[in-house]
Amino acid sequence: MSTLAHTMMTAARSADSGLASPGELDRYPYAEAPAVDRVGAPAWDGADPELGRVGRRAAGSRGRGLHGQLVQQLGQMIVSGDLGADRPLVPEEIGQRFEVSRTVVRESLRVLEAKGLVSARPNVGTRVRPVSDWNLLDPDIIEWRAFGPQRDDQRRELSELRWTIEPLAARLAAGHGREDVQQRLTDMVEIMGHAMAQGDALTFSRADSEFHSLLIQIAGNRMLEHLSGIVSAALQVSGGPVTGCERPNETSLAHHGRICEALAASDGAAAEAAMRQLLTLHPEVDRVVPAPREH
Repeated sequence: MSTLAHTMMTAARSADSGLASPGELDRYPYAEAPAVDRVGAPAWDGADPELGRVGRRAAGSRGRGLHGQLVQQLGQMIVSGDLGADRPLVPEEIGQRFEVSRTVVRESLRVLEAKGLVSARPNVGTRVRPVSDWNLLDPDIIEWRAFGPQRDDQRRELSELRWTIEPLAARLAAGHGREDVQQRLTDMVEIMGHAMAQGDALTFSRADSEFHSLLIQIAGNRMLEHLSGIVSAALQVSGGPVTGCERPNETSLAHHGRICEALAASDGAAAEAAMRQLLTLHPEVDRVVPAPREH
């Protein structure tokens, strides 16, 4: 095993990654049914009582502190539909409900506004915006949707988006034959192989995420590079059969290796084909290509 592989596997075991592991799918307090007829009393009254103690919650905080935790809580509630469109958000009420300062509330609402989830206007206040205004490519929103009532739609949409992005990125990357980058990709495949042999799903996921992100970044297209965070987010949400990358298996590993071989040979067509095979692979589903939807 290379020094890089050993270092990465050791670090993964000892650090908190923030990646979703098996069994974490329902870690957020979402209702399973779509949000309908949610008007009237503030939604906090029906929420998990533990959400009112953000300063005391460790799970899901990812070490972000009060500000980050409140962004998580409010973001989840908006995306789940517990706080519906055009719902007013009163900073004083939020501060009292979640036991945080006005500064924390103000900064959290600014973050949510940047994500398109809320809007703040003079004489109107802060209100929840409709889904059409959300930045659906934001990694946090991707995660919140993937673990909420919209999980099936989110995973399908991510699968379709990756099917569009990554084969093209693989083809373009084959024309950028930097040896250091090719070695890094090969290292990631090696790490994935060792992790799979040891049953280390966390390290496998980390190396897999870096492999795909790096591939997009070396495609030589800055607009594609901007989308690398979306692919990382897609690989970090688990619990549904989106691609063959989500669970370690020999076939998935082999396809990653074929992509590396195609890149080393500057064979764009082969790299694209190997990526398409990887993205359509999953041992638990019969449908291997995202199917067209009826409109």
